[in-house]
Amino acid sequence: MATSMGRSPPATDTTIRVEINGSGQPVRLCGLRAGLPPIVIVQAGPGLPLLHEVPKFQRLLSLERDFLVAYWDQRGCGNAPKRDALHVSWEQQVEDLRAVLRWLHGESKQPIIVLGISLGASIALTAVAREPGLVKAIVAISPDADAAASDASADAFLHMHAERAKDGRLAAKLRKLGEPPYTEPAAFQLRARLLADLGAIEHTKTFSAVLKETLFGMLRTYGPVGTVKALRNMNLVQRALLPELASLTLLVDPPRVQCPVHFIFGALDPLETPALIAALPAAIAAPITTVVIAPEAGHMVHFDQPGLVRDVVIGARDGA
Repeated sequence: MATSMGRSPPATDTTIRVEINGSGQPVRLCGLRAGLPPIVIVQAGPGLPLLHEVPKFQRLLSLERDFLVAYWDQRGCGNAPKRDALHVSWEQQVEDLRAVLRWLHGESKQPIIVLGISLGASIALTAVAREPGLVKAIVAISPDADAAASDASADAFLHMHAERAKDGRLAAKLRKLGEPPYTEPAAFQLRARLLADLGAIEHTKTFSAVLKETLFGMLRTYGPVGTVKALRNMNLVQRALLPELASLTLLVDPPRVQCPVHFIFGALDPLETPALIAALPAAIAAPITTVVIAPEAGHMVHFDQPGLVRDVVIGARDGA
């Protein structure tokens, strides 16, 4: 596979189909030299693949210079068989990540850094709490830790923009959207589109720009038929998971994590409330927690502020 990591392609770049709890799931391993410490990326979701974003990660974060990076398409995501997309649940995603951690630890013989994004960060916190001893640290970007609070905050954000701007088109779309929770893919995706157009997902990109980039990446990675399957799978996974995720909270029975956890939130992300940012680090009771609020960043902080995220990841590796 081609990469866009500057002039030096990874010395290691291989994609392995790993048997994970009865499902074959692709993991792409990339690193500039042998012996680097491992990091696994747990992607945002639900239903969003990751392998098509590898060039973007490499261009912006260049983690391969310092890590053996494991990019993993979760169960039912990307060019996966339909049966996998139909059998996705919160608990299954947590158990799948536990299996990936055991596999990667066995391959590398080193403790792992986990970089979890959005829903992936919540999955990471839960899985690592059940799999102590394999993980050196978690870097949790914009964790989806209290769905009801996030839904209410995002709803207020959208209505505030419609009222302040006297935007009749946005107001009409919000009437069509209705009130949260959004347990069907169409409504969930409409809200994502509205948030993206207001700079709340990637701060400098509209939904159209993100969609164009996503489709191009999918076509390059999965091919035309695989892209159709990836889009189908996204809808199937969301249809399976959204009703369950509507009541997700990590604050009622929080995971007790035994390694350092470094939280990163976007200052312009309406999905993360000040109350959640204050409560979550205390709730998980990790031995060390840090919190960074990234300026000029929405929900996808790693793309809005990649240098900041890279610095946090390197600090987690070094025990800073």
